[in-house]
Amino acid sequence: MEPTTWPAGTSPAHSTEGSPPAPASGDPAASDLARAAPASDALRPGVGQAGVGQAGVGQAGVGQAGVEMAMTLGEALGRNLSRVVLGSPGALAAAVIACLAGGHLLIEDVPGVGKTMLARSLAISLGGNLARIQGHPDLLPSDVTGVSVFSPADGTWQFRPGPVFADVVLFDELNRTPPRTQAALLEAMEEGQVSADGLTRPLPRPHLVLATQNPVTELGTFPLVESQRDRFALATSIGYPAPEDEARLALRQAGSNAIDSLGPVCSPAAWLDAQRATEAIPVAPAIASYAVELSRASRTAPGIRLGASPRATIWLLRAARAHAVISHRSHVVPGDVKAVAVACLAHRLVAEEGIEQAIETVRRILDGTPSPRP
Repeated sequence: MEPTTWPAGTSPAHSTEGSPPAPASGDPAASDLARAAPASDALRPGVGQAGVGQAGVGQAGVGQAGVEMAMTLGEALGRNLSRVVLGSPGALAAAVIACLAGGHLLIEDVPGVGKTMLARSLAISLGGNLARIQGHPDLLPSDVTGVSVFSPADGTWQFRPGPVFADVVLFDELNRTPPRTQAALLEAMEEGQVSADGLTRPLPRPHLVLATQNPVTELGTFPLVESQRDRFALATSIGYPAPEDEARLALRQAGSNAIDSLGPVCSPAAWLDAQRATEAIPVAPAIASYAVELSRASRTAPGIRLGASPRATIWLLRAARAHAVISHRSHVVPGDVKAVAVACLAHRLVAEEGIEQAIETVRRILDGTPSPRP
């Protein structure tokens, strides 16, 4: 499938020399956010960093004005990411969609292709507090959620929040941590809270977990359990860059120079308003039924031991709304569902031959399931 591109006429008129392609969407049916091929060097939108939150859009209402604000934020976020991550429009679009949909993002790929750089760039672009967790076999659940410490001064126990209480949590190499530490994220990602020492503490809103993981065939990795993978709204990969992009990366020291000058494009309040506006975009009953058919088909597909859950269907529609936003539409069309189906469903499937079989299964389901007519 063709890589995702910004709609014509939505990028700034003036572009900065050497800026890479930015993510977004043209024809919704032409996007594959999970395994997009490297983009050509033809699309070069500008890289201006208009501060969305500073412009007052954080107070926009959930209506047409709110949707337009979400479109502006999504476009600015895509431009910011494209300053650092070259030649991966599908991955960048998946990142923007996860932010607008209010979901968590899993970035799966081999070492050295820019997973951490994409996650760091996204976290910086969104503003708010950023916490980074490096996965390793000795990491404890309390290193993620927090721990109570005894205070000799007053003889009380004081809870010290862990990094999961940040607005944006970057968990690098998640599958290098043992299952009990991975499980520390389950409640936080699904319910937006942490239970410790008999108390339940809410997490900030908005809240985003960005996790990277290496292929499970590598030494020292612990595969994510099904319930953990199901918590991620979308999963994407970056892939190897095209030769010209790889040369530019080498000259730029893998984006380290660009990320040093990267700044936020929105405030947390504006980010939350954009999520609310995206969530309010209407979905026709026929399109909702289409999403249900796709999920149900995965449960009986050959070679699939575990299909998509109802939670997957919910996130499929939420991501479709976000895809409509970056397509500059205030309504969802069947192509939006098709565009995000692989990124939303494939990582949740338990296939006999691994993730590649899961991806191909979702694509076959898309080809074999009639979409509703307008």
